[in-house]
Amino acid sequence: MAGTFELFIDDDMRFRFSLKAPDGTVVAVSRPFPDKPAAVSGIDDVREYAGMGLVNDLCPEVPLRRPSEPPAALQIPRSPAGGPVGLVAPGTRRPPASHRIRPGSDLHQVA
Repeated sequence: MAGTFELFIDDDMRFRFSLKAPDGTVVAVSRPFPDKPAAVSGIDDVREYAGMGLVNDLCPEVPLRRPSEPPAALQIPRSPAGGPVGLVAPGTRRPPASHRIRPGSDLHQVA
């Protein structure tokens, strides 16, 4: 299904059109036009040129991340001993304090 052009009058009483995706999302809004025939002509121009228009990428080159360090979201907190600290798998719950093993205690004893 194709997008839809909607012709409307803005707050400054000028004619504009918007281009909406099939799901209703506004994809583009035109500049203001002095009258309705000029706005309709603008829609015709978009139909003619946008379909096969070239893309000019004007964005600066930005590296996604530094190769030597992972993004902050992937860094795992470490204890002084070097192991992970306080991690719980998503969708799981931590056991109550009475069921946790105390550091330095016998592994068979529970707190």
